Amino acid sequence: MTIAVRWMLAQPDLALELKGGARGVGREITFAHATELLDPFRWLTGGEFILTTGIRLPSTQQKRGRYLRMLDAAGVAAVGFGTGLSYPEVPADLVAVADEIGLPLIEVPLPTPFAAVVKRVMSRLAEQEYEAVLRASRAQPRMTRAVISGGTAATVRELAIATSATVLLLDVAGRVLESSPQLPTDDVIDELRATLGGGASSSVTLARSGASIAVQQISVGRTPYGYLAVISASALSYVDQILLGHANSLLALDFEKPARLRATQDQLNSHALGLLLTEDRDPAPAWQQIRQAADGEGMIRGLTVLADTSDVAGRVGVEIAEFMNKAGRQLFSRINDTRVTVLLRGTDDVEFARELLGGVSRSDLRALRVGLSARRVVAALAVAVEQSQLCASAAEIGGEPLEFAALTGSVLLSFDSTREVLNTLAETMITPIEDYDRDNGTELLASLRAFLEANGHWEAAAITMGVHRHTLRSRMAKVESLIDCRLEVARVRAELLLSIIARQS
Repeated sequence: MTIAVRWMLAQPDLALELKGGARGVGREITFAHATELLDPFRWLTGGEFILTTGIRLPSTQQKRGRYLRMLDAAGVAAVGFGTGLSYPEVPADLVAVADEIGLPLIEVPLPTPFAAVVKRVMSRLAEQEYEAVLRASRAQPRMTRAVISGGTAATVRELAIATSATVLLLDVAGRVLESSPQLPTDDVIDELRATLGGGASSSVTLARSGASIAVQQISVGRTPYGYLAVISASALSYVDQILLGHANSLLALDFEKPARLRATQDQLNSHALGLLLTEDRDPAPAWQQIRQAADGEGMIRGLTVLADTSDVAGRVGVEIAEFMNKAGRQLFSRINDTRVTVLLRGTDDVEFARELLGGVSRSDLRALRVGLSARRVVAALAVAVEQSQLCASAAEIGGEPLEFAALTGSVLLSFDSTREVLNTLAETMITPIEDYDRDNGTELLASLRAFLEANGHWEAAAITMGVHRHTLRSRMAKVESLIDCRLEVARVRAELLLSIIARQS
């Protein structure tokens, strides 16, 4: 705990007046002490507010200046000079040296006892100690409630709030599982990872960026589960260290949950998901449970895995549960015959989906199709799941997870049944145009596609084809006569464009 020099100067009843070293008023005081020793330097540890009447100060300006410089070199926060006894006022040569080195030189008037200054410093430090203990006593129950209701993410968030710092949870390999309030830069994370391992249960380092990094290993007995790191602008106080240790213990207990308890929780999550997907009459309790699957912004993603057999789906479900267990994440999943449905956080991406299936055997992976929805609010859970199912249906067997964003614009062409209908339509509508182009050396089909992709805008399509718009109109009139259609009808244009794409892709 410390007190800024400017805070002491702001106490009106002490009547302290800054005489020199104004640029050092931000220095922090850790202790106040009166001394008339000419060489107290060896007994100082830094941060002291030294009080003196100058009764034993040297008679020469050079030696007095050296006295002040030695105090500054010892890390003294400020010097209080009592006037009215040995000196009627603060010597001007001391003021000049104080300004030069930036050491606050403060006049303590005769009516103000040194004891009052010391008492004010110690009282304020005691108040801060009490405030810190009170802060810890309030933060610890919040973290305890957080780990019960929100798991690792909520605990990390509460620790970040309590310490006013950035908190990260990493697995044993150094991968970031949780972060709050935001992810640090890559160079800070790399430096953090360099401190991990080595058998030490905790460490404190100063980053090249100037930040302080405190790390504790999360373990129960000889089983390590990961690391808890706090990155702050300055070294953690002892209260912050206590909070870090408390969060560490809570996370260790959460990771060490008995397998039976975790299986029961996963089963409850599965039932809640099932109720919502079947439109239960009163889904409010289920919605409350499902909200725990969302990220900090209340967003989720649906993940669907389609397997060849129910046995493969069962094995995939086990591997997914094992991964989420190691990551300290609650599992929201449901297995329905050959389909596995999982709710993920909105921040989970395709790379996370790959890691989620990292434990699945190669033979089983070759039999899977995986789809990932877009980010949706929790209330749109059914939409998210439908999107993921659509993506899984269109995904390549044994291929990469297919994200909904990558599917946009090609959904209809992703299914054999739809493509078959479009190919039949193309045989009827597109073949006559292709035959005419082949027999007459024209570009009716290319012109038609340009016209359709320009959404019926003559000028844009003509520019694409490099012809005059009147020429393009003549070509479209020929197309209409060949296939007996009206291109001004939007539905006709849509079917023709899809047929051309299906035919040419």
